[in-house]
Amino acid sequence: MSQHAARFTGSIPENYDLYLGPRIFVGFAEDLARRVLELQPDKVLELAAGTGILTRRLRDVLPAACTITATDLNPPMLEISRGKFQGNEGVEFKAADAMHLPFIESDFDVATSQFGVMFFPDKQRSYEEVFRTLRAGGHYIFNVWGPMDSNPFAKIAHETVASFYPEDPPGFYKVPFGYNDPVSIENSLNEAGFSGIEIEKVEISSSIPSASDFARGLVYGNPLHEEIILRGGQPDSLCSAIAAALEQHLGEVMPLQAFVIVARKP
Repeated sequence: MSQHAARFTGSIPENYDLYLGPRIFVGFAEDLARRVLELQPDKVLELAAGTGILTRRLRDVLPAACTITATDLNPPMLEISRGKFQGNEGVEFKAADAMHLPFIESDFDVATSQFGVMFFPDKQRSYEEVFRTLRAGGHYIFNVWGPMDSNPFAKIAHETVASFYPEDPPGFYKVPFGYNDPVSIENSLNEAGFSGIEIEKVEISSSIPSASDFARGLVYGNPLHEEIILRGGQPDSLCSAIAAALEQHLGEVMPLQAFVIVARKP
């Protein structure tokens, strides 16, 4: 499931960026960008950059002399990201596997990733690769979603879809919201060689101007869409049902929770 869950292709990138970005990603991207800025890096590596939501915030706050290399496994996601930048902004885009980073050792001051680690099939290997590419004293700053119970939009989407397929419920939402145990994450980072690990719970609220638009993102903006099609379902019917559930249970404002992890290479 994790490998399929990482396939953000076709029309997914556009729907992801348009309908999910402003609702659930922008606030946390601003938080990560602020943390990266505090470290005053000269060279930043971003993993699982997606459609450039964090990348754009990084470029907006970091000095022009700081270079940014944004990577993602899915070239279609990076194409959306490229469209947000001018050619002279000091941002390089590169398709790359987080378990096999195509960079030399000790090349970056900071590595960062927004809600990407959960999709890596071999998380331990990804930590080791980041450690390898960081300079001594460098930092890895990333975030992961808190549990579904603390992110009710995800619970609503997951349970609504499951009600349509009780015997074979799509499992996409279990992937991004299934990796958030601080002890396990800290142990893995320690094993990879990191030290001084700090894990902070971050809670924000976000508006829902249009439940139907948000529901469209929750269905068409990730690989759940493919799971529905494979089951012979109608994605638009799911969108309507999720929109109704969002309006009933959340209204115009929703709480969001994530964990931000900061790890240092000695």
